[in-house]
Amino acid sequence: MECRFCDSPALYRCGCCGACLCSSHIRLRLVCHSCVKEHRIAYRLRRATAKDRDVIGNLVRVYWGESEQVMFGRTIRVEEQPAFVAGVHGDIAGFASYGEFEADEFVIVALAVRPEYQNCGIGRALVSAIERTAKKESKKRILVATSNDDLPALALYQLSGFQLFEVAPNAIAKKHGRLEKGIGNIPVRDELRLQKSLVQRKT
Repeated sequence: MECRFCDSPALYRCGCCGACLCSSHIRLRLVCHSCVKEHRIAYRLRRATAKDRDVIGNLVRVYWGESEQVMFGRTIRVEEQPAFVAGVHGDIAGFASYGEFEADEFVIVALAVRPEYQNCGIGRALVSAIERTAKKESKKRILVATSNDDLPALALYQLSGFQLFEVAPNAIAKKHGRLEKGIGNIPVRDELRLQKSLVQRKT
């Protein structure tokens, strides 16, 4: 799917008019809750299968331009990680991949929802599925990293209970060897690291 205003792949959906947009045609502004259109759509979460790897790989390349993620100083190949997918009428609407980071930690490696299925609650449902799996495996926390421009991801993770705990200044700019423009033309420089503790604190 292409951006409404250019030939670039669409990555996001406008919360007001519903247009599918690339990162350079998004504009950041505050709107009231009644202007944000929430979409109702039936979807089903399931574990990704070997057949889903090609679709996940294609989504990763569309969203990030490469099949590997560099986070917390490690390089992780997305398609080799376990994942959950959200299915809509046999189509993959989005996915979230994860892996073991340390013995007692999971890391969310990548999460993407196709623009036509955004604002339906799929992103938070995918995060919740990983959290349930982490608790079943007695993990103590979940980590995730995102770029400084990715305000939608920051909102998603913080609304899901994650907290910022560390910034790696210029980590992404160094990885690419240059400064790139991201969402809303924000310069992409830093890796923002978030965590969610799964250990219940004693009161």
